[in-house]
Formats: sequence, C-alpha cells, structure tokens
Amino acid sequence: MSLRPVKQILQTKPTIEGAGVKLQRAFGFGKSKEFDPFLLLDDFRNDNPGDYMAGFPWHPHRGIETITYVLAGSVEHADSLGNKGDMGPGDVQWMTAGSGILHQEMPKGDKLGRMHGFQLWANLPASLKMTAPRYQDIPSTAIPEITDDDGARVRVICGEFWGKRGPVEGVAADPHYLDVSVPAGRTKRLKVETTRNAFAYVFHGSGTFRDSSEPRPVLTEQADHPNAAPAYDVTNHSLVLFDRGDELLVEAGPAGIRFLLVSGKPLEEPVAWHGPIVMNTHEQLRQAMDELRNGAFIKNS
Repeated sequence: MSLRPVKQILQTKPTIEGAGVKLQRAFGFGKSKEFDPFLLLDDFRNDNPGDYMAGFPWHPHRGIETITYVLAGSVEHADSLGNKGDMGPGDVQWMTAGSGILHQEMPKGDKLGRMHGFQLWANLPASLKMTAPRYQDIPSTAIPEITDDDGARVRVICGEFWGKRGPVEGVAADPHYLDVSVPAGRTKRLKVETTRNAFAYVFHGSGTFRDSSEPRPVLTEQADHPNAAPAYDVTNHSLVLFDRGDELLVEAGPAGIRFLLVSGKPLEEPVAWHGPIVMNTHEQLRQAMDELRNGAFIKNS
C-alpha cells in the first residue's frame, strides 16, 4: 500500500453566485488539470435566509454534470424540460446537462433558517458533451451508510466502498463520492484507486492527514521525532488535494472530522469554459453562446 501525499491544501473563498447567494468556493474556474474530471465545488452553508433566498434563477448548462447534495434545509428545482422537484436533507441530485438545459435552484432554510448543501461540477468527455440531459434524483433513504467497528461512518453516494455501492450509476468519469465521518481521536485508512485524482473537503471538525510530503508541513513534534511522518492539520472549509497513491490516512481531532472524499478518472481532454458551459474547444463554446442567444440551445425536449 502507498499513502497519498498531500499535494496542496486550499481554503475556501467567499463567493456570490446566482441572484446573490453567499457561498464558499472550494475550487473552480482554474486548476482544472489537478482536479480533472471535476471542475468546481461550492459549499452553500448559511444561517441567514437573506443570504441565500434569492437562489439561482433560470440559467443554462451544457457539457457537464452538476451534483447537488443537501444536508440542511431544502432546494426546489425546475427545468426547461418540465422536470421539477424538491431535495431535502441527505438527498442528492445528479444532473447530466449534456447538450443543454435551462434550470433553476431555489434554496430554502429549515425551521431555524439554516441552509447547507454542496454543488460539485463534473466534466463530460467529448463523446458525451451533446448527450441527452438526464436526472438521477436520489432520496436520502436510498444512500447506503456504513458504520465501522470504531464508529467511523461513510455514506456512499457514488461508487463502491466497504462492500457497498452508491445509487448513482452510469456516470462517465466513474466518480466515487463519499461522505466520511471519523470520531474524535480515531485514525482511519481509506482506499482510493491510484489512477484517480482525489480530494477531501472538510466541513465539520478538524483532523490531520499524515504521511505526506510537499508542501512543507508545520510540525511541533518534528524536532523531538525527526523521523515522524509529515502531518497536515485541517479544519472546517479546508480542501486537501492528494497526489498519487492507493490510500489516505486521516486522524480525527477532538470534535471528530467529517469530509467529502471525491475521486474520479481524469479525462485528460482540453477544456473551454465560460460560466456554466464547458466544452472542448473555443469554437464549440462560441457556438453554444450563439445558440443560447438565438433560442437554439435546447436540443432535447
């Protein structure tokens, strides 16, 4: 077994999207090679309804998949094909925009006004950029949750882990999307296929990822133990981008740690990107924008 070194640790950046939704962006609009096949991850977490109620009114998507995971509150959605629904806590929507779709997402808080969810964008390969749009709406009850002997818990949204397979199927990049919780003081090894790009996004508690190399770690124990493995402390809103290896090692802090662990097979294709439209060439991108202006954007009805 080879442990994945930490390649980089990023902190989220405050961002405003949609009609004025305040959120935290973990990555996006850059570094697409390091995260390939993933393009963007937003954490829309807020206790103030005024910061999210305006939502994400009608907007287009083409060439990507959007994955929405709700933890608190709800998100109402509708699209140009007549689909509509409401996602609640623990629910997931995996939308393949394909050739093009117009949709809107309107978040609502719980009884205390709290709203929390994530949206991840995954790129589509050139061969599927213009495929017909489709949805996979997954209720919380359909997502397998495994609890290990030490209390570690994993929700398997997509891919296979610890003998369970997530309900999302038929996704081009064959991603693995896990919601991982490790109790306070516990250490956990988690397998990730070597050929995949992988990252962890911490959204609760704190912890340490060990056996890492660059970037240079800050260690208090290094002076006393010169042979100690490098360690990287992470907290809420930390994103850890891993280098190659087939497993990672995390040690939970005093309040435990909870994070998304996402991995996928790199597409290694050129990316031409403008807002919610991601193609392979600038010519394809110009065509998409022209079609959006002249009413020819939607290919399937």
